[in-house]
Amino acid sequence: MNELLTRFERTGPAASDLPVLITPDYQGEPLQAALPRLRGEIDQALLRVGGVLLRGFAVPGVEHFRQFAADFGHPLLSYEFGSTPRSAVGGGVYTSTEYPAHQTIPLHNEQAYTREWPMKIWFHCVTAAPVGGATPIADSRAIYRRMPEAIRRRFEPGVLYVRNYGDFDVPWQDVFNTEQRAEVEAYCARAGIRWEWGPDGELRTTQLCQAIATHPVTGETVWFNQAHLFHVSNLQAEVRESLEELLGIDHLPRNTYFADGSPMPDDVLDEVRRVLDAETVSFPWQEGDVLMLDNMLAAHARAPFQGPRKVVVAMAEPHGNPDGF
Repeated sequence: MNELLTRFERTGPAASDLPVLITPDYQGEPLQAALPRLRGEIDQALLRVGGVLLRGFAVPGVEHFRQFAADFGHPLLSYEFGSTPRSAVGGGVYTSTEYPAHQTIPLHNEQAYTREWPMKIWFHCVTAAPVGGATPIADSRAIYRRMPEAIRRRFEPGVLYVRNYGDFDVPWQDVFNTEQRAEVEAYCARAGIRWEWGPDGELRTTQLCQAIATHPVTGETVWFNQAHLFHVSNLQAEVRESLEELLGIDHLPRNTYFADGSPMPDDVLDEVRRVLDAETVSFPWQEGDVLMLDNMLAAHARAPFQGPRKVVVAMAEPHGNPDGF
């Protein structure tokens, strides 16, 4: 036990308690078997801090991880209206985002670019990368508090997300898990998404979503959007220039605007990213780790890595307001 505690290394702001470290009562204690005694501690820590790291428990395989997540009482969710490529492992477990190893995935709350999202998200480290590959996290309440007041006011009415699916982004067939246009249109109608079909079958969607949200249990205000991920400024400079020249600003794979449709200046998103960086907590994975987050209270990211890495994900407890925010 003491060895596990002393081996826990983290970097981040001094005021952050993320993540709460929970270790076994004895070496080899099965994680799933430990849940009954840990449940109250986990529930309290999630609401107080936003995330827990379960380290040193026996997690023999992905199925044991899946069952552990499912035992919290909510069916595991399928990955619908996704924004990044993932592969289904089975039973509500997915691979983490399948972006090239050299790329950073910035901090974000899962599916904060929609009006419905999972309240709980779990990560299980099957194989820790020999170099890099951390899953940094941050307190969404602290991000909101640190965000400059002028930016909070500008974002408060919401974020407008525009997506053009096709050769330069995830195909709409993969995003909506269907080949049928009628099913896409039905989903969009339910979710408050405007859609438009192009002459060659391409799809464009527009949706106004929350930028700032209130946690349904704690009543606390959180920064809750993915404007900095979807905005064109998230692209590498040469990629952005090429796409703008080839497609035009209105037909980029994805972009974000203020609620009134006006452009978001690059420098505003740069300031948002500085706030996110200042609140980032990072720790190296160990094989067998399970990280559980309250998806509204804690954001997550992915650091670049070298060598093999396998981290799987499960989500549960849908929440949101499809009719508005």
